[in-house]
Amino acid sequence: MHVTVIGSGNIGGTLGAAFARAGHTVAFGVRDPATAAPPEGAPDGVEVIDVAGALARADVVVLALPGPAVAGLVGEHSAVLDGRLVIDATNTMSGGTANSHDVITTAVPGVRYARAFNTLGVENLREPEIAGERADMFFSAADADRSTVADLIQAVGLRPVWVGENTHDTVDGVLRLWFALARSHGRHLAFRVLTDSGQV
Repeated sequence: MHVTVIGSGNIGGTLGAAFARAGHTVAFGVRDPATAAPPEGAPDGVEVIDVAGALARADVVVLALPGPAVAGLVGEHSAVLDGRLVIDATNTMSGGTANSHDVITTAVPGVRYARAFNTLGVENLREPEIAGERADMFFSAADADRSTVADLIQAVGLRPVWVGENTHDTVDGVLRLWFALARSHGRHLAFRVLTDSGQV
């Protein structure tokens, strides 16, 4: 799968490197490729190229840039994003809504929107096991895209937990709970769903 990650900071860099180690073809889209380098831990073959070029080859786009920057990005590249699966890993912490669903879908009505990778700190993305247990990553996606998003979550070492279609606000509730607990228990903290069947 060709995965384009927009944003090569802590979150984007960690995710992209993990996707590449799992065998996916990864390109980081950046404003100035001449001054950028692949993130630490990324295997050989990971590309750092301009945003337009990275988006054009993507099967999946992961947005891992600051939330306030999303509007400009999707407005500028709306044509190439139309019809593509876009995973929103951004968090806008200054407003009432953390996700960028409305911003993205207004600019690109034909986008396939998913919400994932936003409910844990980068510490958990780098070390997804706590006390010998894989942490859960809650996500929202259309049923048709569920397995694709789950595959990328597993590539990071987390256990995917689908909470339904168009349930990005529910996913963001997990984010708020994580922040509340992290203040008193530390940031290497995660959640695990338990069921009688052991399946989620």
